[in-house]
Amino acid sequence: PVTDEERAKYATLDFDVEQYNREDVTGAQLENATNEKTLMARWRFPTLSIHGIEGAFSDPGAKTVLPRRVSGKFSIRQVPNMTSARTEALVTSYLESQWAALGSKYALEVKMVHGGPAWVSRTDHPNYVAASRAVTKVFGKPPDLTREGGSIPVANWLADATGMNVLLLPTSASNDGAHAQNEKWDKVNVTNAVKVLGTYLHEISKLVGPRPALCKCAPPTAEDLAKPGFFAFAKGFRCKCEL
Repeated sequence: PVTDEERAKYATLDFDVEQYNREDVTGAQLENATNEKTLMARWRFPTLSIHGIEGAFSDPGAKTVLPRRVSGKFSIRQVPNMTSARTEALVTSYLESQWAALGSKYALEVKMVHGGPAWVSRTDHPNYVAASRAVTKVFGKPPDLTREGGSIPVANWLADATGMNVLLLPTSASNDGAHAQNEKWDKVNVTNAVKVLGTYLHEISKLVGPRPALCKCAPPTAEDLAKPGFFAFAKGFRCKCEL
């Protein structure tokens, strides 16, 4: 369930639903959309995405030949307390019942290609505090902590295998279009990504607590951060850590 603490965070995020409607939504505009509703739909609730259809005629012009086989592809974003096995069983059961109701003589096959458990982390963990300090130092403003869905099952596997906190630290822009045809990564963010990494390792070295990070690092100086990314990169990797 959504807590009052989480709900309050949406009010301070750098997001404008009207701008999102103009620049990112095609076709009909989102109705009764607010920052909170739009971001929750994108970040914290399950989603169903249709990715494509194989076999059917999709080129321009008319076509009267019926394909002998048609395949549809879709994905479901899971959230905590959902499992791939349970989701697969429910989806398969629903699709098969709907197919049976059609009375079609053709066969239906439902197959899950791959799936992974949902993952979410504690953003008040010292690991996130260190990352937030690094981003603030390099970009000049605190980061917005998001819950953007993605297919990165290794995050959960690393957390389970090591018993340690896992952090995803993106440095790209929200309009980079990851994995799309026109995917981009601004040069300034490529350089800053390396600076963030070096600064993050230094911030990690300063953490104290029940399980301190035993890292010996020389902190990047203001001069390092002003140079091209390589120098901050080299400086950051002079750290030696014991986990």
